[in-house]
Amino acid sequence: MMTAERPFKRALDRLNGAGLRPTRQRLGLARLLFEGCDRHVTAEQLHGEALAADLPVSLATVYNTLNQFTSAGLLREVVVEAGKSYFDTNTTDHHHFFVESTGRLEDIAADRLVVENLPSAPAGTRVARVDVIIRLIEDDCTA
Repeated sequence: MMTAERPFKRALDRLNGAGLRPTRQRLGLARLLFEGCDRHVTAEQLHGEALAADLPVSLATVYNTLNQFTSAGLLREVVVEAGKSYFDTNTTDHHHFFVESTGRLEDIAADRLVVENLPSAPAGTRVARVDVIIRLIEDDCTA
C-alpha cells in the first residue's frame, strides 16, 4: 500500500468502526484530525485547516461533523467556558490545563490528579466521568 493511502485508510477505518458513513467531507476532516498526534482543535481552527487543504466545507458542516464524531466516541468535547469548546482526539480519561491568555489546552494524565470525596450521584444516575480544567495565567515577570 502506498504511503499516501495509509492516512486515508486509517480515517476510513475509524469512520467505519464508529458506524459513520464515510462521506468525502467526513473523510477529509477525519484525516486532518487523526493523521498526527493527539490534539485539541476548535471548529474554527479545523475549518481553517480544511480550507487550506482544499477541502471545501462550511463552518456549519465542520460543527456538525465534530458533533457526530463526538457522539460516535471518536472525539471528546472540552468546554472551557460558555461558547468555547475544543475537540480532543485523545478520548482516554484525562484532565486539562487551559492557558487563558493564549487559549492553549494541554493534557494532564489522569493519574497525575486525584479527585476525592465526590458526592453521591442522585438516584437513577451514575458518574460517567470527572473533567477537571485547571485554568492558568501567564506570569508578567520579565526577569
